[in-house]
Amino acid sequence: MSLVESCQKALEWILRTHGAEGRPIRRCWIDQPYGEEELTLLEEEVLPVMAAFLERIDAIDQGLEARLQDEIAAQESQMSEGAGAG
Repeated sequence: MSLVESCQKALEWILRTHGAEGRPIRRCWIDQPYGEEELTLLEEEVLPVMAAFLERIDAIDQGLEARLQDEIAAQESQMSEGAGAG
């Protein structure tokens, strides 16, 4: 699991447990918790961006895997052609 996936799952859990109960989320770096407005922004703006980021990573990974499979198939083809010539 990637770091972004872990962060996404953690954020979803926090929003589910705190947001559903209307509890603010404490921020340790400043003395002002995320309130209802900030929770809504996280849900509506941050989570979709994280999902799009993960989808793009998946698309890149699929492209890399396809390219690797093509390279393996080409090498196997060359090897079988070379074995047939000998």
